[in-house]
Amino acid sequence: MFQRAEGRIRVSFGFCLLTAWFGLVNGWRPLGNLLGAAAVHELGHCLALRCLGTAWKSLRIGVFGAVLETNDSRLSYGGELICVLAGPAANLLCAAVCAAVGRGRWDAAAGANLVLCIFNLLPLRPLDGGRALHLAVSWLAGPAAGEVTARWAGGATGVLLGTAVVWLMGRSGGSLWLLPVAVGAYFQTVDEIFGKQAFL
Repeated sequence: MFQRAEGRIRVSFGFCLLTAWFGLVNGWRPLGNLLGAAAVHELGHCLALRCLGTAWKSLRIGVFGAVLETNDSRLSYGGELICVLAGPAANLLCAAVCAAVGRGRWDAAAGANLVLCIFNLLPLRPLDGGRALHLAVSWLAGPAAGEVTARWAGGATGVLLGTAVVWLMGRSGGSLWLLPVAVGAYFQTVDEIFGKQAFL
């Protein structure tokens, strides 16, 4: 862990192991494209927070992605929704720029940003899509309705995502680096439907 001006950045050993494994299996260039897209994503969140006058406290990078912790008590539902969607928006913008300016040389970077944007918009917490759904419904119909909607949408999405990843692993000859995504999706499904007590 090391200290930055606004907060702490913590990187788990599991993330380092998974990225090294991905690089060895798939090559270092695809890994660089994915890590670059992830950096653009988090930068989008940070810039939106800064524009709204809120600092981030810590960034935790683990096997299942990054979690940016903030002091969001000063943000309205609308402000928090803007910050949540700023990450996928940054990826979408970067993909468009890479595709337009790169003239074929940056297609892989454009693809990595587009895939990360779409993946993060899935309505499964802690992904941005799940948080955005919770915030939007809470804003319109109240926190209880937001929680119920996010739980059931997340549960259904987790089952579909985990099953799709297992199917893809079978079709691709067993790309085991996809296994953490499938396991994470199924665990998140149980957590969304039954709550934290399911793991105790």
